[in-house]
Amino acid sequence: MRGFFAALTLLIFSAMPAAAETLDHRIAQLSPHLRVMRPEGAGPFPVVFMLHGCGGPRPFIEEMGRVAAEAGAAAVIVDSYAHRRISRIAAYATVCSGARLQGRERAGDLYAAMEWARRQPWADPERASAIGWSHGSWTIMDALALRREEMERATGLSGLSDEPLRGLDGVMLVYPYTNVGSLAGRRDWRFAPRHGVAIVAEHDYIVGPTRGALERQRARGAAFDILVFENATHAFEDNEAMDVRVRYNPAATAREHGLLRDMIRAL
Repeated sequence: MRGFFAALTLLIFSAMPAAAETLDHRIAQLSPHLRVMRPEGAGPFPVVFMLHGCGGPRPFIEEMGRVAAEAGAAAVIVDSYAHRRISRIAAYATVCSGARLQGRERAGDLYAAMEWARRQPWADPERASAIGWSHGSWTIMDALALRREEMERATGLSGLSDEPLRGLDGVMLVYPYTNVGSLAGRRDWRFAPRHGVAIVAEHDYIVGPTRGALERQRARGAAFDILVFENATHAFEDNEAMDVRVRYNPAATAREHGLLRDMIRAL
């Protein structure tokens, strides 16, 4: 089975177009849409990169940004849709369905955001972490798994540094997508953060089963804890969600905020 997946992965990569955009161009396109929330003062501050789910940026992510800033870190909320002109409706139809912008391609946004932060005087790029929700977690995990020789073709970016993830010390994976198209649990992470946590919502009926893939990833040596949030659904932080499968859970949200503070303290 592993041999089949390796062959399928090679086929997918060989069919993808070669890099068509430079890293600097992606930074120029992405940076106007980066939302930065940071403490008072000049810094440098540790940086937390925040990657939204397939539905796009949501207000609860800005609340997470405020929590990060109050804890002493700069939050960089990465909007992967604005520069691509993907509307919320289009995102549900194409990204959430897997037809467009899969995790390994979107990994280029994380690489670009991290390189952008290295150029900011208020940022300490050697103390960085990343948190992703659903599709954002898929993006982070694929970014960690991509081999150096795959990166340009997978992300469509040229001019990447020798180590695009340099300084990434921790990850938080919130109700992560780990199924078809994801590399989660199927190969070792090429770049392994020192610590991390994965949050599995007990009543998540959107991303499907995730625990098995996460356990396989840990068995391959990835350092993160798996926490099951009881009575929580997908997007349990979203008190404006219209999806009947989503239910706002303030206790789970407060627990997530606490985990973010813990991650920042560990940087």
